[in-house]
Amino acid sequence: MLSDREAKELLNFLTLETRPDVKGQATEYILGLTGTKDGCRYLRGKPDFLKALLTLTSDLSVAIVKDCYHALINLSADETLHRALVQDANILPVLFSNLLDPTYMFADRICTILTNLTRHEKTCKDVFKVFQEEHIGLAKIVEILCTDDYNKTASLHYLGPLLSNLTQLPEARQFILDKERCVVQRLLPYTQYEASMVKRGGVIGTLRNCCFDHAYHEWLLSDAVDILPFLLLPLAGPEELTEEENEGLPVDLQYLPEDKKREGDPDVRKMLIETLLLLTATQAGRQILKSKNVYPIMREFHKWETEPSVISACEKLVQVLIGDEPEPGMENLMEVEIPEDVEMKLQDLDAKEQEQIEKEQEELIRAATEENTAREQS
Repeated sequence: MLSDREAKELLNFLTLETRPDVKGQATEYILGLTGTKDGCRYLRGKPDFLKALLTLTSDLSVAIVKDCYHALINLSADETLHRALVQDANILPVLFSNLLDPTYMFADRICTILTNLTRHEKTCKDVFKVFQEEHIGLAKIVEILCTDDYNKTASLHYLGPLLSNLTQLPEARQFILDKERCVVQRLLPYTQYEASMVKRGGVIGTLRNCCFDHAYHEWLLSDAVDILPFLLLPLAGPEELTEEENEGLPVDLQYLPEDKKREGDPDVRKMLIETLLLLTATQAGRQILKSKNVYPIMREFHKWETEPSVISACEKLVQVLIGDEPEPGMENLMEVEIPEDVEMKLQDLDAKEQEQIEKEQEELIRAATEENTAREQS
């Protein structure tokens, strides 16, 4: 790494006043450092460099600004840098200000940095706190997310994962689930947002996180929100159901066309199923999902799905849908206290199940590789 003298000399070049060619070489060097783990850890103890990168995001040179944002993205991907970035370098106020500017061409890079910073709960709390201190609030983030042309030079799709990360916090979920604000209702159409898997997945992740608050399950499934069709439709295919099965489904899922396609991303499909599974944790939720004929949709989905981890999630949901009700006193599965020895056994079973899933995934990859090789040779 750099000696103290070299570091001081390099820092002197990272200013707005420095000659563009020298400044460009300096930012390129810093960008190279952030591409390695050791480089990131070195910069962790150099808040002046982090502040200089932030300052240079307002440089006149587009190339220099790109390099600075690229470096900040790399740094924010390392959890050990979060404190240095958020507290020592205090990057959030500037990032928020630029994000809200509808003409700012680097807003997508800001979304990526904020998404990285909010992955872990501790820094997520810091980001949420600064949101409030800067008088931005989640209302503005949701408004931008739901306005497709808010910034004509940036897609802002990564606001979806950012919102998902923020809803790991109870206070963020309370805002989304506020019955007077109708925020959830604004987000629901994006479960089928075809223009971006990132945005679609972020919104579904947000809905999944909100479903951890079981007190809202009945409201989410009621006509006031009607979340169920928005979760089920991406999982439904073109298979022909019986008339009786169709009639029991929500209207939007009845008699689907022959060209109906399911959600294409396995991680998003898994999140949708996990959200449905969370909704079955309460007695009211289970009764509604059973009465709305969710089982035939999941039965056909199970026949179609090939991804082992998604199949496993589907099977857990099906077991709840076709199983008997829990014993009295255990109606709310989120409130059931599990004895320590049973919990350890369950964790062991989960670990074995994950091992089996990974083994099946490796076999699928190997089979696909062999098939491609045979095709190329022929």
